[in-house]
Order: sequence, then C-alpha cells, then structure tokens
Amino acid sequence: MRIGIDLGGTKIEGLALSDDGRELRRQRIQTPRGSYDETLRAMASLVRALEADDGSAATVGVAMPGTISPATGLVKNANSTWLNGQPLADDLPRLLERPVRFANDANCFALSEATDGAAAHAQVVFGVIVGTGTGGGIVVNGRVVAGANAIAGEWGHNALPLPRKDERPGPACYCGRHGCIETYLSGPGLERDYRESGGTPLTALEIVDRARSGDGLARASLDRYVDRMARGLASIINVLDPDVIVVGGGLSNIDYLYEAVPQRWAPYIFSDRVTTRLVRALHGDSSGVRGAAWLWETGTRA
Repeated sequence: MRIGIDLGGTKIEGLALSDDGRELRRQRIQTPRGSYDETLRAMASLVRALEADDGSAATVGVAMPGTISPATGLVKNANSTWLNGQPLADDLPRLLERPVRFANDANCFALSEATDGAAAHAQVVFGVIVGTGTGGGIVVNGRVVAGANAIAGEWGHNALPLPRKDERPGPACYCGRHGCIETYLSGPGLERDYRESGGTPLTALEIVDRARSGDGLARASLDRYVDRMARGLASIINVLDPDVIVVGGGLSNIDYLYEAVPQRWAPYIFSDRVTTRLVRALHGDSSGVRGAAWLWETGTRA
C-alpha cells in the first residue's frame, strides 16, 4: 500500500492506494494554520488513520507548498509561511519512523497525470496549475524533474513573455517583482483585469460565464487571458518541448482554453508545426494527493 498526503493551506488530504493504483481510503482534515508543530502532528495522525485498517506501514509521499531546499534541508518558497525554514523532511520521517518522500504540489500534480491521468505514458509532461496562484511541474519518463535548486517548473514566477506596452511593468507579485505570469493567469489575475477594464467585481468563473453570454468586457478580458496563456505556454514549449501540457486548478474548467490557446500559440513557438497537446487534468483536485502516493515506485523503500 502507498499513501499520499497533500499538505494544503486550508486542508490536508490523505489517500491510500493499492500498488496498482486503486483507491482504498481517503480522508481530509483541516490544516492547523499558523502552527508548524500542530501541522506536523496532524500529518502523522492522518497517515496512521489511513493505515489502521491494513495493519502494516505504507510508503508515504507528501505533496507540499514550496519545496525542500537542497542547500539547507529546510522548507522554502511555501505560501503556507509557517512551514518556511522548518525541517519538515527530518521531522515527519522521525515521527512516522520511516523514510518519506516530498515534492512540490505542482510536481505531484504532473506526476499523477503522467502516471494514470490525462497524459498517461507520455514521455515529457508539463503540468500547469491555474487557480488562486499559478504553478508548474515537469515529469520526464515517469519521473519528477526537481532540478538542482528544487525549482524546476516554477513557471508562474517568470515574467510574462513578449509583454505589450500596456502590460509593462505589470502587476506587483507577492514574490517582490512585477509582471509575473501568476499575476495574469491566476484567478485573481483574471478578476483584476476585468475590474481594471471597467467591470464590476466578479469571480473568474463568473467572468467566463458573462463572456459566454456575450458580455463585451468579459469577452475582452477572456481574450487577453487566452493570449497571455498562449505566450506563457509557448515559452515552455520552446524550452522543454513537452508531448502534453496538462492543466489543473480552478481555471482548468474553462472549456474554451483547450481550443483557443493552441490556436494562439503557434506564432510564439519556434517550429514549423506544433504537436504538443493541451488537455484538462483527468483526476482534477485529486491529482496532487495521487501524485504524492506515486512518488514511491512499486516495491521500493529508500
């Protein structure tokens, strides 16, 4: 049996899978926001609860915000800020008395979809999460690519490619820079664009609904969103040249993206044709926790 834990800012989800990928048990608890020690204990308790019916210790993988720094062994880049600077990769294995594997949540998302999801068996997969933030993960030949600095796939904190005059310097980002892809392609980014063009405050999906019904302002905002996503993903294709790009997160439910973005990205890609497929995640919100479970190969224990 393998267990995946998805450590989110508001909830911690646990999933037990059989070695062939069948879901055995699932449980979700609230994240003890602001307390590292309580978060650590909650994760350990969740693992033990998922193991209770089986009676044996499972492999454990964790999908986490941010990542474990190769330089210090401590958590870095987590928007759940109470985790930053903490020795999670030492403390959780100690509590569980076994090795634990950790990966960024976007990498786990990509691994899930590359293993038995919308990009199953593809050689090179780029996973995109567009929701409250914008993230990315890379899987090559069924393995997560973390990178020398453990930041491979951090697509959202690159500058928006080929910015127009009215896109410079771009919105401020929490990372301290301006014009990051995340500030345009996250849900809050689409909402801000609509407001600044004269619209009333709406959620991203409400804007999409208005665009479908013919609202001119909403359609213009959605059109800008599509073009920005096309430019952003074209830069990924130019560097990584993936077989499949899989989209997850709340904005992945915009059906229009899967037709419109590939129609727009060709002029930005250095190729005579583009065969990369843009697809919606098969496992949806479950992909992160499933990918965490798949961090362990069948029958391995480091």
